[in-house]
Amino acid sequence: MLRYLIPIVYICEYLLSDMSISNVYQLFKTLEKDSILLSFKGLVTAELLSSILHIMESKLTHLQEDSKLKKKVFNVLVECLQNLYHHIDVHEDDIKEDIELLDKKSAVFMIARFGGSFYVRTGNYVENKDATKLMRRLDKINSLDKEELRLYYQEILGNGGRSGKGTAGLGMIDIARKSGNKLEYEFVQVTEDIKFFCLNVKID
Repeated sequence: MLRYLIPIVYICEYLLSDMSISNVYQLFKTLEKDSILLSFKGLVTAELLSSILHIMESKLTHLQEDSKLKKKVFNVLVECLQNLYHHIDVHEDDIKEDIELLDKKSAVFMIARFGGSFYVRTGNYVENKDATKLMRRLDKINSLDKEELRLYYQEILGNGGRSGKGTAGLGMIDIARKSGNKLEYEFVQVTEDIKFFCLNVKID
């Protein structure tokens, strides 16, 4: 399941690299085949967050699904997008002046629906040292049951652990609690110092 994230991005880039306009239809069919409700690749900004959440709120309203499930999907989506937004280390104005930073600080996310479940998938670059810490945190979260997650959340909140990127550690715990499932993840080595972090969250 998780390995669909990067291949879909590669397929999209391959199709769009061909100047044949008919490949737009092939891209459409690829996204349709993989049940992608919405996908995006680029810099995650506050304006984008607002737009995406508005679009998905409208989409979920018109889906023939249980209202509780749709609420869970929306809540997980909010947490995942905020997590991407808070982990961009540079200011948007700096990125405008340095086009190379735009690619390094870009992220990808997708919302898919099939088999009675929804999937929120995200991907972003992280430094090796941050990847190691994140991996330990994710393994810790995945080792806990529902009650243990609640207590772990309160423990971190009580410690007042915050950073310039928001409340430290709470984002992933919130995603796990609201989805009710284990967090699937993978790190792809991109350069000697950088990994690409792929996250797959199942909501059912």
